[in-house]
Amino acid sequence: MDTSVAHKTNVPDFATAYYLLEGLNEIGIDYLFCNFGTDHAPIIDEMAHRRKRGEAMPAVVRCPHENTAAHMAAGYALVTGRGQGVLVHVDVGTANTANGMHNLYRSRLPVLLMAGKAPYTVNDELIGSRDTYVHFIQEPFDQASLVRPYLKWEWTLPSGVVVKEALRRAHSIMQSEPRGPVYLMMQRETLTQHWNADEIRRYPADQFAATPGGGDPKLVSALADKLLTAENPILITGYAGRHAHASRAIDALSQFAGIAVYEANMTNNISHDSPCFVGFSADKAVPEADVGLLVDVDVPWFPSDVQPSEKTFWAHIDIDILKPGSPMWTFPGNLRMQGDSGRILDQVLEELKAKATPRFKAAAAARLTRIKAARDQRIARAAKLAADKGKPGAINPHYLMAELGKLLDDEDIIFNEGVTNAGAAVLQILRRLPNTTVRSGGGGLGWSGGMALGAKLAAPHRLMVQISGDGGFYFGNPCSVFAVAQQYKLPIFSIVLDNSGWNAVKQSTLRVFPEGEAKAANAFEAELAANVDFTKIGEAFGAYAEKLTEPAEVPAALARCVKQVRGGRAALLHARVTQM
Repeated sequence: MDTSVAHKTNVPDFATAYYLLEGLNEIGIDYLFCNFGTDHAPIIDEMAHRRKRGEAMPAVVRCPHENTAAHMAAGYALVTGRGQGVLVHVDVGTANTANGMHNLYRSRLPVLLMAGKAPYTVNDELIGSRDTYVHFIQEPFDQASLVRPYLKWEWTLPSGVVVKEALRRAHSIMQSEPRGPVYLMMQRETLTQHWNADEIRRYPADQFAATPGGGDPKLVSALADKLLTAENPILITGYAGRHAHASRAIDALSQFAGIAVYEANMTNNISHDSPCFVGFSADKAVPEADVGLLVDVDVPWFPSDVQPSEKTFWAHIDIDILKPGSPMWTFPGNLRMQGDSGRILDQVLEELKAKATPRFKAAAAARLTRIKAARDQRIARAAKLAADKGKPGAINPHYLMAELGKLLDDEDIIFNEGVTNAGAAVLQILRRLPNTTVRSGGGGLGWSGGMALGAKLAAPHRLMVQISGDGGFYFGNPCSVFAVAQQYKLPIFSIVLDNSGWNAVKQSTLRVFPEGEAKAANAFEAELAANVDFTKIGEAFGAYAEKLTEPAEVPAALARCVKQVRGGRAALLHARVTQM
């Protein structure tokens, strides 16, 4: 644009990239997790410009791989509730974030993904025109299609004059429930456009931010009436623990009404300290329930294994009530309430207390006695599983996880990517505080290391533990993870449960073909390299590392690693566990 008029006035004049960084600061972006490329030249120059002027902007974390960047943003959002920025390079960088965007979308974690696009001018007509080979081959017809299935919103910035409006729009959408990724694309010519400061409008949070919602009073009353007459009520949740108040609301309602609580296919744990918390599978309870509450859950059971009674009354309370991101989702719901589950459950409890009769209270007390017995059985079963230490070269994961649990504080966070060994960690390490055991809502492996780093950045005083199988460890780009840990002084504890293969692949084949040809030949196409020493990866980036093969060494090895991490150094424990 012609800036001659601007230069004759006292109004400051800056490039779009300058206002982009200012706008990111205004919407509360603390960090940009970046993998830079040629499309970011205007942003990099304005970063230096703003530093020179002493002006605020998000801190930059450079990540050697985009998978690390995406999952660091996820970990930061998990702890703070606030989405951050991920800045990657045109189509190829966007493609490398697709796994992360899938996981964030399915985990309902907000993130602002930003990428350049190939410059649109060829003959040097504008500042930022094409000037290198890749500018001619990195322009697909539809760049956003690389991540579109996992986006709530996408846009290409058409002009710098609306950059702050676009950022506020993106932020409001990613932070609104159900939260998730948004995507903004920008070309170099747009980022180098100059605008007067008074031409760039601000969009304050008090007028444009997302707001929460509660339940319909009539539906709340109807659910309370059902609970008043219930004989065998259950509650199943999967990710209510992402908000502490939802976990507290579940505990309060379940104790008052005598409701057995289950976590099914958990992604964010509720408090396991509740006397009503029974365990991690409701399969046996579902057919016998007369009233069931599905609270913030994606897959409460597998319909191929469990058939609920047609007489059961199901109430579905969820921020994501119809799961529009899934083409098929057909779990029952006689009553559905969309909104903040903690707020809705508080309303149900208030209504229930107002209507409670002596008979109801006596029945609830009797149910609490039965729930305690079921809870005690689950704890005894876990202890029995952990009593077997395994053998040299094949440590029992249950034993390993039980010993790990003894070293963790309540506020420490476990990022559980153990896949077929994930159940051992969940069963053996019960968490008193919500959102301190995390699994990905998505199916993309390789997330736990990056998320642990992002969480450590958000909460430096807490121990972050990554638990991964050897297969998932490969997917996680561990060199990138440990490089960031070293460069930004983010010590995490990584445990690799090495069973030398993809046990999930083997088990899936056996479920479909229990007596098939693969079983007969013991050929499941699941074996990975058996003689690997993963400790060398950690050591290459200054981490403390041990390889563990002897069950007798488990307590001491874990203690040494935890001591190192709490002292400020990343640690990697390569544990040889029970083979596939």
